[in-house]
Amino acid sequence: MQQIERAIPSRQSAWNTAGVRSTEQFAYYREAICQAFMNLTPEPAAAAGFPASVEHIRLGDAAINRVSFPEHVVRRSAADISASDRSCFYLNLKLAGRCRILQDDREISLSSGQVGIFDSDRQFALLHDRGPQLRVASFWVPAELLRERLPASFDVGATRVSDDPFVGHLIVETARTLSDGALRMTEDEGVRLFRVLIELVAVSLSRLSRAGAAESESLADATTLALKRAIHRRLREPGLAVADVAGAVGISERYVHKLLARSGSSFTEYVMAHRLDGAARDLADPAMADRAIGAIAFDWGFSDLSHFTRRFKQRLGCRPRDWRAR
Repeated sequence: MQQIERAIPSRQSAWNTAGVRSTEQFAYYREAICQAFMNLTPEPAAAAGFPASVEHIRLGDAAINRVSFPEHVVRRSAADISASDRSCFYLNLKLAGRCRILQDDREISLSSGQVGIFDSDRQFALLHDRGPQLRVASFWVPAELLRERLPASFDVGATRVSDDPFVGHLIVETARTLSDGALRMTEDEGVRLFRVLIELVAVSLSRLSRAGAAESESLADATTLALKRAIHRRLREPGLAVADVAGAVGISERYVHKLLARSGSSFTEYVMAHRLDGAARDLADPAMADRAIGAIAFDWGFSDLSHFTRRFKQRLGCRPRDWRAR
């Protein structure tokens, strides 16, 4: 795909489907937004042509993506999440039309002049409608930049932050000023104003965290339960990896680690402990008395008998054969 880049300023890149054959316009747009945002899966519109433009402006480690397009749907799938090596939040200022954002069984809508935030580490669907031509300024927010400003336990879900009665109007005006004037500022000036915007968003979310802490904890608890069920369904598989269960649950590998750490364990520790407990149950089962210890170990995903014996003794306090005899 040919990218239309302007030499000055170098932090700006632009794509436009105007010079592309109508049958290829949507594919061109799809590749452009994957380069500008991260891995995404837009669904083609019914019409053959797809008049769209994407403008990417770098702001240090962050960015603004100003996008114009007709009605369509954009999804971020489990495969998209697995293929991404960074995490971010998308902070969207709707400039024209309407968009509905679906994430974690929650839906928010954005009309012109409203701002919403959602997480790249979870699957979502963006339903862009009320066209025919829609526009959005989407801020690519490094995850750590926002999280370091929030309570440690707070889980950011899809939220319309422009509704905040105290700082909502400041969020909208700061986002609009930055979107309109980013290229007239130096990059350092843009970065400073962007950090002001994130501080305002963090203030709003922190206020919500006090009211919604119980709801957030419940969501994390439900996701943790689904995660642990997915692990137990595949516990006997040799080489079980974080990516396997992350894909099964529809969350990122990073979020798997976060949820298990919240439960006081790592992925490796959790899998090892439950494999060893399962093997211990089988070794104590009279119906399994004729089955070799090595066969039971292999049934529970171990490929090395000496490693199994060592870890078994660490957890249960004796060797597998002594456990069975006892």
